[in-house]
Amino acid sequence: MVEAALLYGGPNTLVSGLEACRRHGLRNLPGTFGVHLLVPKDRRLHSSDYVVVERTKRLPKPIFREEVPLAPVARCVLDACRRLKSHDAARALVAEAVQRGGVSPRLLSHELEVGSQRGSAVPREVLKDVMNGARSVAEADAMRVWERTGLPQPVWNVPLRDAEGVRIGTPDAWFAEVKLAWEIDSYEFHFEREDYANTINRNTRYVAAGVTVLQTLPTRLRSEPDAIAAELTAAYRAAEARAMP
Repeated sequence: MVEAALLYGGPNTLVSGLEACRRHGLRNLPGTFGVHLLVPKDRRLHSSDYVVVERTKRLPKPIFREEVPLAPVARCVLDACRRLKSHDAARALVAEAVQRGGVSPRLLSHELEVGSQRGSAVPREVLKDVMNGARSVAEADAMRVWERTGLPQPVWNVPLRDAEGVRIGTPDAWFAEVKLAWEIDSYEFHFEREDYANTINRNTRYVAAGVTVLQTLPTRLRSEPDAIAAELTAAYRAAEARAMP
């Protein structure tokens, strides 16, 4: 399929979008998708069947994977996000590109500004979440719940260490002024005995360091945002009371 699309595109054609993201090793992709081609601006080609043709003056240097010329990861991700209707799908893809793909948010931001503005609303909103520290869809949901509370802004995904430099944990949100850690813990990470043990050990380290922990299931962030906001506020006030002399 890809080989046929490249033959259709002609010389200097690159694969971008979701198919290129897959070949770059990213996994948070929709179930089915076609082939997005980047071709020189002066080439008179049209999209056809499963092939999306984008004529561009900004044809990047190809990166070859299994002899297939691909656009760089940042370009592929944003080309894909411009065509995704779901904010969650775009957010998951961008977060994975930053976490696993080695792409910095600044590079994505630059690519977004210099690239096509058609369909840029979704990736622009998603990138704002990632720039603020969200590493997943759940963490972006958590940020929106926090905004309901009126509490001071936490630091997102900051590693915590004790006085000896030993790692305590990396909470999804850290309210340093009251020593409150907010963890978004999914069932899926507790299926294995080792994962469950890791969570117990993490919470034990928090307690030993005098840290208050609030654990929240990611599904409740959307189904019960007001209830979670109230729980977060109550946990903050309790931690605040503990921190007072």
